[in-house]
Amino acid sequence: MSRRRRYLVPGAERGMQNFKADVMRNEGYSVNPARPDDVKFEVAKDLGVPLKPGDNGELSTEDAGHVGGKIGGSMVREMIRLAQEKLAKRDQP
Repeated sequence: MSRRRRYLVPGAERGMQNFKADVMRNEGYSVNPARPDDVKFEVAKDLGVPLKPGDNGELSTEDAGHVGGKIGGSMVREMIRLAQEKLAKRDQP
């Protein structure tokens, strides 16, 4: 069953895809700017998870979580770093 997540802010999807591409590129992965979601296959390969295009019905929730966690965790760490940087600049005289 495929889910389609929608962003609350119109137009935010492109920005988030670009952010994901930048973060994963900084993590050392090659990212196709036209298809940033495809980085999940490279991440899965590095983690030893048998993710493939199309149906992955045999993939365990745990394995899928490892891939999503690697990508999402990297994005969250970068968002926190950016927020801390912004706060530090705001607090400077």
